[in-house]
Amino acid sequence: MLGGKPQRRIDKQSPEYLLKSGIAGGLAGCAAKTLVGPLDRVKILFQTSNPNFAKYTGKWTGLPIAMRDIYVSNGVQGLFKGHSATLLRIFPYAGIKFLAYEQIRAAFIINKAQETPGRRFASGALAGMVSVFFTYPLEVIRVRLAFETRQAQRSTLRSICRKIYNERPPLPVHNPSNAVSAAATNAVENFAPRYGLANFFRGFMPTMMGMLPYAGASFLAHDTMSDVMRMPVLAPYTTLAHTEREESSTSNHKPAQLRYWAELSAGGFAGFFSQTVSYPLEIIRRRMQVGGVVGDGHRLGMVEVAKRIWLERGWRGFFVGLTIGYIKIIPMSATSFFVYERGKYYFGI
Repeated sequence: MLGGKPQRRIDKQSPEYLLKSGIAGGLAGCAAKTLVGPLDRVKILFQTSNPNFAKYTGKWTGLPIAMRDIYVSNGVQGLFKGHSATLLRIFPYAGIKFLAYEQIRAAFIINKAQETPGRRFASGALAGMVSVFFTYPLEVIRVRLAFETRQAQRSTLRSICRKIYNERPPLPVHNPSNAVSAAATNAVENFAPRYGLANFFRGFMPTMMGMLPYAGASFLAHDTMSDVMRMPVLAPYTTLAHTEREESSTSNHKPAQLRYWAELSAGGFAGFFSQTVSYPLEIIRRRMQVGGVVGDGHRLGMVEVAKRIWLERGWRGFFVGLTIGYIKIIPMSATSFFVYERGKYYFGI
């Protein structure tokens, strides 16, 4: 049984609530990412068509064989390569995401009558976009660290940052049909930065676009499944007794805490649902993020990357690594929501 129920109301806009919800979200993200660190490494290698691991894709045995080869070559450290950068990014990312969700949800859903799927989806989508906006460069660094497999030179956080910053993709060749098109093309290319800090935002737009369905679907699925678990007919078996708080002058309303298996189930379902609806955009994003180390070095846009994926593998190319994605995202999402909900309860918010 859980204990330590708070005896006072904490305003959701107060610094205390913001701090506690942010810490609970950050811890939830770190716990979830650590659990699936090796799967995340292999998934990135598959998604980005790393030449050394292309032979493993499309096979049911590809995942365990790839993990075995990484372990044989680099040990446990190889399975968690890039994990320090992951934790460096995931704590603020998850903290901001959950914090933003609580704040946006409070603004969108003022009472029970406004608790609609559309408002839940919008709250989650906006929260995801806010978190991505503030932490995206760390995501690019993490992906590049995980992508590197060469043994000749050990990649460090500093060396990867320097490499990304100094990459200068060649200018694309255009054949405009008239002088106006030529002038417009040159103006855009001269205005848009092509190296330096801009390199840390490769794939930013598909990430933001992908976050809309992913975060929105994730929070919607979790909250909806949590409601199902708390239905009167199921509540005696799925909730913990004496953990519900009613609205009063000294405390905020809080539904009863779900039992560990019920909370993990709700979080796992959220991960499965959100991964399914957003995966094609994730593939495009990964390919854009490693654009400086694969192919001819050209920086491709979303449409160009999508065309290349289609020409290489057809529609299946947009779902490469999805099986690994499910294996990874379900326990990750389950752990994240479980740790966050328990963290909020123990923090008294």
